[in-house]
Amino acid sequence: MEVLSPYKEATEVIAEAGGDPLKLCYQCGLCTGVCPWNLVRNFIVRRIIHEAQMGATDFGGEEAWLCATCRACVQRCPRGVEIIDIMRATRRAVVSLGIGVVPDALRISAKNIAGAGNPLGEAPEKRGDWAKDIKVKKFTPSTEILYFPCCIPAYDPDVKRVSQATATIFNKLGIDFGILGSEEKCCGEAIRKAGYEDTFLSMAQSNIDLFNNNSVKTVVVSSPHCYHTFKNEYPELGGRFEVVHITQYLASLIEEGKLNFSKEINKKVIYSDPCYLGRHNGVYDEPRKILQSIPGLELIEFPDSREDAICCGGGGGRIWMDTAKGERFSDIRVEQALEKGAAIIAMACPYCFLNYRDSVLSMDKAEVIEVKDISEIVAEAME
Repeated sequence: MEVLSPYKEATEVIAEAGGDPLKLCYQCGLCTGVCPWNLVRNFIVRRIIHEAQMGATDFGGEEAWLCATCRACVQRCPRGVEIIDIMRATRRAVVSLGIGVVPDALRISAKNIAGAGNPLGEAPEKRGDWAKDIKVKKFTPSTEILYFPCCIPAYDPDVKRVSQATATIFNKLGIDFGILGSEEKCCGEAIRKAGYEDTFLSMAQSNIDLFNNNSVKTVVVSSPHCYHTFKNEYPELGGRFEVVHITQYLASLIEEGKLNFSKEINKKVIYSDPCYLGRHNGVYDEPRKILQSIPGLELIEFPDSREDAICCGGGGGRIWMDTAKGERFSDIRVEQALEKGAAIIAMACPYCFLNYRDSVLSMDKAEVIEVKDISEIVAEAME
């Protein structure tokens, strides 16, 4: 009986976990050329792929954990290599085989998700506390829409204003919606990209059973990460429900004449495309249609937007990992927004919100530029 070396076993795990497409790579280097890490440091993506091909990946190295799964490289690859799958599979080998070191912050977040159902380690019974001062009912099988806010707008004291703004909009429009609060768990999208497959499967099955048992037909989400995994990954596990991102939902209401604005927002607003809404799922127009419909608001664009937008740096589990000062992609975007004369950076993703908020604060720019979710801007324009 052959005894596998840890690295030979790891290459087999990578192949089984979705890394088999690495065989297609012929080392052209286009992935490295478009990777946002090369705006702040040297990061040769094709070298990692080549090392994985040869079974010599440095599983303990920092580079295994840098990928933010923004999909810029996949979009440009002439061979159709799903590089994100390779990165996820490599990380899964580290997690499952104990080869190499998982960053401490990520390991703690993974433990929190597995134990408490959220990356912050907050008590599950507090998940619906964001709605205490707003009229939000518990979802029942007869309720039209389940609103699923994501862990960050549910627990983060700053970002919860996103979920509160969304609920306020729904209430003003008479939308029949509800939440499942303490029964919800993390969608699991990011922890799966970080290599924790078993944790993802546990979270996914819990949510799918919850939705099915409550006869959920339509889920409106604030997070592109929830949107992506509910829409593209849960169906394989038995998830059968319609998934709509909040910007898609609000844009449809505007088009149907059901959402109108009574207040002018006389400011320059620049919209940041989230990777998991844009490149991963092709949603570019709806957020812009919403902002363009608000009286007085002047929508401006980043130098690199839509398909070419620079990632905020929060995908692939990196939202829970430390990023050195001078290496934050969101810092670059804040500088670009200031150069364009923007007063507000509009978000459509809680991870982007966290990163841009931290950048604005650390750069001491809070007095000259605001970070707001689109739902907040809409709620303000409805006053």
